[in-house]
Amino acid sequence: MTTHLGIESLEDLATGAAFLATGGGGDPYLALLAARRLLAETGPVRLLKAAALADDAHVVAVGGVGAPTVGLELLPAAGEAAAALQAYEEHSGRQVDAVVAFEIGGGNSLAPLMAAAGSRIPVIDGDGMGRALPEAQMMSFAIAGVAPTPAVGLDYAGNVLTFKAATAADYEREVRQAAQERGGLITTVEHPMSGWQLKSCIMADTVSFAVRLGTLLRQRRGDARRLAGPLRELFRDSIYGGVHHLYTGKVTAHSTTVKDGYDIGETVIEAFDGGGAPESAVALSKDTPPTGAASLPTNAPPLTIAIKNEYLAASLGDEVIASVPDLIVVLDQETATPINAERLRYGQRVTVYGIGCPAFYRHPSALAAVAPHHFGFNFNHRPLPP
Repeated sequence: MTTHLGIESLEDLATGAAFLATGGGGDPYLALLAARRLLAETGPVRLLKAAALADDAHVVAVGGVGAPTVGLELLPAAGEAAAALQAYEEHSGRQVDAVVAFEIGGGNSLAPLMAAAGSRIPVIDGDGMGRALPEAQMMSFAIAGVAPTPAVGLDYAGNVLTFKAATAADYEREVRQAAQERGGLITTVEHPMSGWQLKSCIMADTVSFAVRLGTLLRQRRGDARRLAGPLRELFRDSIYGGVHHLYTGKVTAHSTTVKDGYDIGETVIEAFDGGGAPESAVALSKDTPPTGAASLPTNAPPLTIAIKNEYLAASLGDEVIASVPDLIVVLDQETATPINAERLRYGQRVTVYGIGCPAFYRHPSALAAVAPHHFGFNFNHRPLPP
């Protein structure tokens, strides 16, 4: 099945993708402006269901690699993704039949559209994470055994970089180092695969779902706590798990630093006026299994969120209530607008939701790449309830 994405869908896509990105994926606003300009010239982009793709089609993943804070200063150009795609075809000697997002994250959700608009090829309705994650070996493509290279990168000055690595982990180290050396952010074309390979590991329909999610957020703009019911209804028929209101309060501390090519830091949120306690939460400590929804007192301790590009773990005191690979989403309390980690500021009033990750990421082979201990935490993943 083929549909089209035009200018009228871009804002909802960017908003929905920012929600699913769990704080990462790059700020969507600047990418949105670039995509609007490009599609005004080229017209709509074809959005193709993965099932409709030929098994022998040649597909590549497209997106930006680097620290998201850099993207607030290193402004994107509308033609970068298409130029990177052309450089890949010249380097590999192969024509690309379709492109896919390596993550349905903020600005990275729009990169394949900009590559496809310049090349007149379709974008696959799906991505390689179902959220945003900070490392290449955490993509569903890599977990399923798709080789990350040959790959190319394009820096802000238009210089082309080529990559050849034996494993996704090796590629992650190489591409991250390259991004650091080239201003902190590069556009990459990577993980070349056949249509058959893509179908075996794609997080399906996340682009069209992000559009529907963004539409909901636009139509229900207002108190973020009132979104719980509509969100549960929307997510019920998706690839994701249950939706849980975790906390509402004010950002009282926020710090990040760029380290080894990632944004690393944490945010502290405190309840205001005794009204910030979550409706329900799940204790996920390293010593005890989840107990299901549990009421918490209105004098709940501050919520601390650990960050590595994305929101990775949310804790009330010593109790972890949500963790990667489940989604932790921070919304502006007054407008329900998703807030990327690099946009968080002291004094913001926010509501935090936890959402179960796609089933793919609860499989042992996926958890081997994305479990909390891979990020330096000393607890195991305890899934949010359905």
